[in-house]
Amino acid sequence: MSDKKLVPLNHLLNISGKTAIVTGGAMGIGFGIANRLAEAGANVLIADLNGDQAAAAAAKLAETDLKAKAICVDISKEDDVKKMVAAAVNLFGSLDILVNNAGIFPNVPLSKMSLSDFERVIAINLKGVFLCTKYSSEQMIKANRGGKIINITSIDSLHPSMVGLAHYDASKHGVWGFTKNIALELSPHNIQVNAIAPGGILTEGVQDAQTNAPQGIDMSKVMEVFLNKIPMHRMGEPDEIGKVALFLASEMSSYMCGSQIVVDGGALLS
Repeated sequence: MSDKKLVPLNHLLNISGKTAIVTGGAMGIGFGIANRLAEAGANVLIADLNGDQAAAAAAKLAETDLKAKAICVDISKEDDVKKMVAAAVNLFGSLDILVNNAGIFPNVPLSKMSLSDFERVIAINLKGVFLCTKYSSEQMIKANRGGKIINITSIDSLHPSMVGLAHYDASKHGVWGFTKNIALELSPHNIQVNAIAPGGILTEGVQDAQTNAPQGIDMSKVMEVFLNKIPMHRMGEPDEIGKVALFLASEMSSYMCGSQIVVDGGALLS
C-alpha cells in the first residue's frame, strides 16, 4: 500500500494559483470550461479569434470576482500562439493548464468540398492544437511546475456522426492520435495530456449550423435522427463539458495519461 499522503477532499478540485489558457473560450463549450476553471480558483486567459467576444466573456467572469483576461488570437498562426503563451505568463506569472478547445465544423459534403475548405478546418482544428501544445508545453517545461493539457476532440474522433464532416472528422481523429503520442513525450515532465470527446452539445455554433445548413440538407431531420440515437434523449450543456475539464485539470485525475473521456449522453452506444 502506498505511503503517499492523500490530498484532502476540499483540495482535490481547488486549482487556485494555477493559470489556464482556454482557446475558443468566448462562448459555448470554451466558456463553459473557462467558467468552471475560474470558479475553482484558476487565473483564466480566454483566447479567441473574436476579441470583442473574448473580452465580454472575461468581463462576465470578472463580474463574479473570478480572475479572467482576454486575448484575440488566431491559433493557426505561430506568432499569435507565441504571443498568447507570453501573455498568460506576463499577466499571471505562470502557465499551468492548456485547454485546446477552439475548433470549427462547417458542414460541406465531399462532392462540394474545396481544398481551401479542407485546409481551413485542418489549420484550426489540428495545426492549432499542435502550435498551442508545442509552445505551452515549452513554457511548462521551462518553469518546471508540471502541467495539464486538455484537448477537446469529439465523438467523431471515434465514429462519424453525419455526412458533410469529413474534414472535421479527419481533424478530430488527428487530435486524438496527437493526444496519445504527446502524452508519452510530456509525461516525464509531469505534464499530463488527456482529451474530452463531447457528443452533441447545445452551443451557439451548433444552433448556427442548424440555421445555416447547406442547400439540400434538412437539419431538423438530421437533428431528429441524432437525438433519437442518444439514450438520454437530449443535447448536452456546455457546463457538462466544463465539469469534466475541471476534473482533468485538477488532482482528481492525478493518474490519467493519454486518455479520452467520452461525454455524449450515451450516443456512441447506439
